[in-house]
Order: sequence, then C-alpha cells, then structure tokens
Amino acid sequence: MKASDRDVLLVIDVQNDFCTGGALAVPSGERVVPTINRIAQNFANVVLTQDWHPRDHVSFAANHAGRQPFQTIELDYGPQVLWPSHCVQGTSGAEFHQALEITRASLVVRKGFRPGIDSYSALFENDHRTPTGLLGYLRERELKTVFVAGLALDYCVRFSAEDARKAGLEVAVIEDACRGLDLLGSIAAAHQSFRDLGVSVMSSEAFQ
Repeated sequence: MKASDRDVLLVIDVQNDFCTGGALAVPSGERVVPTINRIAQNFANVVLTQDWHPRDHVSFAANHAGRQPFQTIELDYGPQVLWPSHCVQGTSGAEFHQALEITRASLVVRKGFRPGIDSYSALFENDHRTPTGLLGYLRERELKTVFVAGLALDYCVRFSAEDARKAGLEVAVIEDACRGLDLLGSIAAAHQSFRDLGVSVMSSEAFQ
C-alpha cells in the first residue's frame, strides 16, 4: 500500500533509554528502527514523539522514598507506575536512537515535561485532559488516519492509539514496528483494547 496525503506515521519514543543498554530498555527496542525507516518512505507526513522528563518527575521511583521501580502509586489522576529515571531532558538517554532517520519528520512532540504528571499518550497526558497539541495539529492538517509505531507497544503506543481512536481518527498499529515491555499481561491487555476500540493491527509488509 501507499500512504495518502491524509495519512500520518506517528513514531513513538524511539529513544536511547528505551533501547538495549538504556535506563528503561524495551527488549529488542532498537530492532524497530530499520522497519520504521523503511515504512516512513511511504509517508508525506511523519510525526515523532519524545519523552522529555525533568529530573524531579513524579513518575521516577527515585523521587519517592522507599519505593522501587515498577511499583504503583496513586496520584490525583489515578494509578501511576513508578519507573527508573529515564529520558531526562538534555541527556543522551533522551536522544533519538542514532539510526532513526528523523529528517522526514514535520513535527516532534515532547511529552512528560511537566514534573507532576506523566504522559504516555502522544495526544493527552495521563489525566486524559491535558493536551499535548498533537490532536490540534492533526485536525488543522486534516490528517485522518494515524499509523502508529515505536516504543513501547503496551504503554505509549497503546495510549496514543487509544486516544487517537477516541478522537474519531482511523488508527492502525504496525505491530512489527513496535516492541513491548509486557508487565503483568500488558501486551495482551493492549490487544484487547485495540479490538474493543476498533484499532487495526497490521504488519509493515503492507508497505512495499
């Protein structure tokens, strides 16, 4: 298939800290890079997201005495997984993977930069109310179908796909251009959510 001018490739958080050797490595995370680079050639519209946390971010376990990474706490906006400190603003871990071809991107959306709230989705922060501005961009550009790739399938890819679908956009997750963490069945939960919401799951082989 060939992407239309109303399609956008949304590449989620392909950053060093989510790849092998990073602070919050997704298993084989860097393996998405060649696939994303290939399919991006089909798109006139490419958007990248970038986790961009301050050091005192509320989601970092290191900022909660006696807490360990992957424990869950309750915040004003609901449950919050505590993560290892990652993608700290201005660090090498926050940079895009060096092999990711970013020149085709028309927009980079930075998220998670507010100290008191995490942001998995590319469209809304974790209170599900605070917008990143991406939805407005998509609407202004009259982009109708969002193809999602990147890291991690069961967190930031999932939340981004869900929010785009709830906003009335057509959404497809390119599964082999994603990798997941799979914490306590989170990949299976993501797939169930995609089915419930009408999010398509496809292979990059559809793009020739």
